Amino acid sequence: MHSRKRTRRGLWLRWTGSVLICCVLFVASNYVYYVPGGIADWQFSRETGQSGTLRIPIGKTPEEAVQKFRNTTMRVVHRESIDDGVLLFLKRYEQKEDSTNLQIEYVKNTLLGWKWVMGGGYGISSNSDSNEALNYMSIPWSKGIHGPFPIIFGQITNPVITDVNVSISGDGAGKYYAKLIEYEKDQRFWYVVIPSSAEVPYEVEALNDEGKIVASKSLDDSHDVTSVQMSK
Repeated sequence: MHSRKRTRRGLWLRWTGSVLICCVLFVASNYVYYVPGGIADWQFSRETGQSGTLRIPIGKTPEEAVQKFRNTTMRVVHRESIDDGVLLFLKRYEQKEDSTNLQIEYVKNTLLGWKWVMGGGYGISSNSDSNEALNYMSIPWSKGIHGPFPIIFGQITNPVITDVNVSISGDGAGKYYAKLIEYEKDQRFWYVVIPSSAEVPYEVEALNDEGKIVASKSLDDSHDVTSVQMSK
């Protein structure tokens, strides 16, 4: 009887010890990967052609993580939970009346806190005589950088547009429907995440409430930034 009790106790202690070791290894591996200047930063620096390894800081909130990395102040107009992080949509405070700008930043929640992963933005001069339907920026997928990429995002500048979709070629070929979000009165942006296997050209289509295509454009560059005019 005593021998059985000792055996069970020994098994329980070994099992508990194994669990504790796994927990310690998990925490240690996360620390090494996400600590500023760690493996994640080395991968990002290598993929973006940096001469050295960046030290991407940790923030207590997604906004703080972006502010620390960008070292500038922007206005967050929308937060979107996606994957295991948050996609922040931002506008620059110094926007001119004759221009439009939009920026996205993907921030991941780690055991150390929030960490910036990838992002980008654009600014386009507006022409009051133009018949612009929408504008956009395309951010491609990069090996070693984890997040909702490739992503195409932009602003809708014509009120008749109710839907936007993007058709892609390559593996996963098909039509992907954008999510439209109103962040202020009569101010909307759109975004769509497409498979990492997507190949250009991408075909962007804007539709009205009758399902009619009112604007379209072919994207031949996965880093493209431009505007799309209404069809004549």
